[in-house]
Amino acid sequence: MKRTFKRVLSLILAAAFCLSVGAAASAEAGRDPAAWKTIEKIVVLYGAGGETAAGAIDALFTELEQTDAAAAEKWKAILRLWRAGGPAVHEEVLPDGLPDTDALCLVALGFQLNPDGSMKEELIHRLETVKRSAEKYPNALIVCTGGGTARDNPEATEAGEMAKWLRENGIDSARILVEDQSRTTAQNAIFTMDILEKEAPQVSGLAIISSDYHIATGALLFGAEAILRGSKTEVISNAAWKAPSGTLSPMFQAGALIELMGDVQTAYDIYYENYDIHEILPPQDTEEQEP
Repeated sequence: MKRTFKRVLSLILAAAFCLSVGAAASAEAGRDPAAWKTIEKIVVLYGAGGETAAGAIDALFTELEQTDAAAAEKWKAILRLWRAGGPAVHEEVLPDGLPDTDALCLVALGFQLNPDGSMKEELIHRLETVKRSAEKYPNALIVCTGGGTARDNPEATEAGEMAKWLRENGIDSARILVEDQSRTTAQNAIFTMDILEKEAPQVSGLAIISSDYHIATGALLFGAEAILRGSKTEVISNAAWKAPSGTLSPMFQAGALIELMGDVQTAYDIYYENYDIHEILPPQDTEEQEP
């Protein structure tokens, strides 16, 4: 959906309001609310205008450097990742030349389940790509990531169903880690990095596996999360199923980066207006039906 400058401005102001009312929580987390406000402005401006907003973004970075120089350096690095436009996409299987050790982790990104908890065709195609890549790199670890998105089956999770499929199709369960709490790509990145830091600290390279239209967003978010954590783990490759349709706009990516910062409300405001692939379900802290 194309948005007007007026709507973009309202999102920036909404972000500033959310940050001002959440100042106490931000302070407890060791984050400066003024710096957060500036970062959200940068992210929304780039999501809406790309390089046409370069002058305004540079001015905001100058402001951020005065408020929080360390945050400015991290977000400059994230913006460089974003501006690069994402890695070249490798279809069907990971490319040659990656390390065949447990320092490599294949990150299998989930997709919303059917209401009964069964997997949709798109997710099965992604898993076929995971299987081919896992067979090519038999010493690599695999993380299946995705939470409960089946409206009529609260016991089913994307990651659980994915792991089950991989085991049933010959992949050793000892290689598979399950992250089954996330419901967005930003949460995929946050929760997966939590698991790897705790259970597989030897991992230094990530290979994102998803649908082709999702690779750039996945690589951006996992790369950004690593930068924010000060982690040496990097996204080094990908493999993708070529989907017949699907797009993720820069503005959707802006919302996901804002979610990484912890401002879920602003992120979901952006998601609801910029997502056209499947249903966006409410944040987990609402009383509405979980997906």
